[in-house]
Amino acid sequence: MDLKQLEYFVRVAELGSFTKAAIALDIAQPALSRQVRLLEVELRQNLLTRNGRGALPTEAGKLLLAHGRGILHQVERAREELGRVRGALAGRVAVGLPSSLARVLTVPLTRAFRAEMPDATLSISEGLSVAMQESLVNGRLDIAVLYNTQPGSEVDISPLLEEDLLLVQARPPGLLGDQDPDPEPGPVTLKDVAQLPLVIPSRPNAIRMHVESEMANLGCRLKIALEIDGVSAILDLVADGAGSAVLSRNAVASSVRPSAFTVRTIVQPALRTKVSLATSAFRPVTLTQQATLELIRRTIAITMAPTQSR
Repeated sequence: MDLKQLEYFVRVAELGSFTKAAIALDIAQPALSRQVRLLEVELRQNLLTRNGRGALPTEAGKLLLAHGRGILHQVERAREELGRVRGALAGRVAVGLPSSLARVLTVPLTRAFRAEMPDATLSISEGLSVAMQESLVNGRLDIAVLYNTQPGSEVDISPLLEEDLLLVQARPPGLLGDQDPDPEPGPVTLKDVAQLPLVIPSRPNAIRMHVESEMANLGCRLKIALEIDGVSAILDLVADGAGSAVLSRNAVASSVRPSAFTVRTIVQPALRTKVSLATSAFRPVTLTQQATLELIRRTIAITMAPTQSR
C-alpha cells in the first residue's frame, strides 16, 4: 500500500471533498482522484461515494480511515525518531485538553513549546475525556489531559493535580461591576446543590458523572435545567439566569468575565476531581513527547498555582 495514496485518501475523507483536499495537499485534482482510484483498485474496494456535494467514505472507507490515521501517525513518529540522530527534538506532538483547561493552558504551553522545541510542531485540540481517551488509543492523540480517568490496559496515566468543584451562580445585579466583589459566599452542602436546577454537561462528561455519582451516594438526583457541552456556553447560560453550574474555580477564573459569578465551596462531601496526564499504552513515548509531558507539568504548575491556592 502506497503511503502517499493513503495520505491522499485520508485527507479527502476528512474534508469530504476532492476539491478541498487538492487545495490542502497542493496537487491537481485529477492527479488526486487518480491516486485514490488506484488505491481502490489495489484494495478491491470502493472507499468513497462520490456525488455532487463531495465525497463520503463507504463502510470500507470508514474502516480504512481509522487505520490510515494511525498508520500515518506512526510514520511521523518514525521520522521523529530518525531526527534524533541530528540531535534535535523534532516531529509533531498532538495534545488533547479538556475545555475547562484549554483556555488557560493553550497560550503558555504553545509559547513554551516553541521556545524549547523550535524544530517540533505542536497540535492542540479540545474534547471530552472519553473521546480523548479513544483518540489516544487510535493514534490521533499522543498526549491527553483527562479528568477522573481510571488505570486500564489501553492508556498509561500519571496524576497531575486535583481540582475542587464549586457551585457557580450568577452574581446578583447589584454586585456586578469592575470593583472588588463582596467576600465569597459560604459553603453549600451537596444535598442543597441537588435542589438547584443545574446547567451541566451531558454524559459521559467526567465531571457530570462524578457529581451524579456523589449525589446518588446521598440518595439524591441531579435537577437538570439544561445539558450543555462546553464550559463557555455553560457560563453564558448561568450568567443569563438559566441555572447554576458545578465547575472548577479555574474554569470561572479563565472566563471572559469572572466578576459575573459567585462561587461557593461544596461540602458534605467536598467534590474534587482528579486530573491526569495520559498516553497510549500501545505505543512507546518518543523523546519529543517526553519533553512535552514535562512541559505540560511545568506549565500547569506555574499557570494554575494561583487558582489552586485560593
